[in-house]
Amino acid sequence: MKSLFPMFVKLDRRQVLVVGAGQVGEPKIRGLLSTGARIRVVAHNASVAVREWARNGEIVLEERGFVLSDLDNVFLVVVATSSRDLNEFVFGEARARGILCNVVDVPEQCDFYYPAVVQRGDLQIAISTSGQSPSLAQKLRQQLERQFGPGYAHWVAELGETRRKVLASDLDPERKRFLLQSLASVEAFEAALTADSKTNTRSAAV
Repeated sequence: MKSLFPMFVKLDRRQVLVVGAGQVGEPKIRGLLSTGARIRVVAHNASVAVREWARNGEIVLEERGFVLSDLDNVFLVVVATSSRDLNEFVFGEARARGILCNVVDVPEQCDFYYPAVVQRGDLQIAISTSGQSPSLAQKLRQQLERQFGPGYAHWVAELGETRRKVLASDLDPERKRFLLQSLASVEAFEAALTADSKTNTRSAAV
């Protein structure tokens, strides 16, 4: 198999279809909720969580069977049903229309894979084995979660704010580049954690 091209996709305001809303489909839907995508779910039966998301207006849920018109104007589709024939049919129709499709747990019927993700605020680290071993991807995710603790979320947000200020300054380009590289060093992160720790300690003592 040829190498995958790793990228992060903006789904904000894009139409995303999920076929299936049970034990397999639910976590895939959950992973889409924070993306800003317009999520429509088609399934004969939906889990309690999926119905709750629909009641809250986070998704549109239609409890019925899949029909071809469900693919109209769709950017991306995730298929998570227990029917191999239906899964294969939706994948074939999506591919014919040029729609990116993922049939859960069937690598040969996937245009993209769900990676194992470590998320610390705006910092995201995605791990993929190209569908060969999701278990290994999950173990690597656990290791990286220990390495990149919760403190990275606040630090990355601060880096973004500082970066905008540096780029808007009158400093020469070389100086800007040096500052940005210095701010993103391990030493800078450790110093930020120490400063946060002292601040929290003083706040608790007051």
